[in-house]
Amino acid sequence: MLLFKKKFLEQIKSGEKTQTIRLWKFHRMKAGQRSYITGIGYVRIDSVEPIELAQLTDADAIPDGFPTADALRAELYALYGVDALARLKAYIVRFSVYPPSEQKKILEEKNKKNAQDYLFDALDV
Repeated sequence: MLLFKKKFLEQIKSGEKTQTIRLWKFHRMKAGQRSYITGIGYVRIDSVEPIELAQLTDADAIPDGFPTADALRAELYALYGVDALARLKAYIVRFSVYPPSEQKKILEEKNKKNAQDYLFDALDV
């Protein structure tokens, strides 16, 4: 699951924000993986690449919903704090929101699996 502050949801819905910078001890997601964003729905992880925050460019910032790399870095400092930025690795996570028809299919598959799991659990007495 990818968590976002509410202020970013409209940018994701509009397609303006198609990536996020995450700080992790180690690589937590991989390309091709499906994830969920509360308030948005399911997304496909298109790529996950390590990046040095000092090397971020304005071109990197725009798909993250920021006008400049400096604005993006300022947000990261505000969210994570200086200590976390110093000890964790930064990754660019690029994602695509599944269209409504795919969202519906994914939910149907998930509901079917949950019903099957419930049935098997109920039979396992």
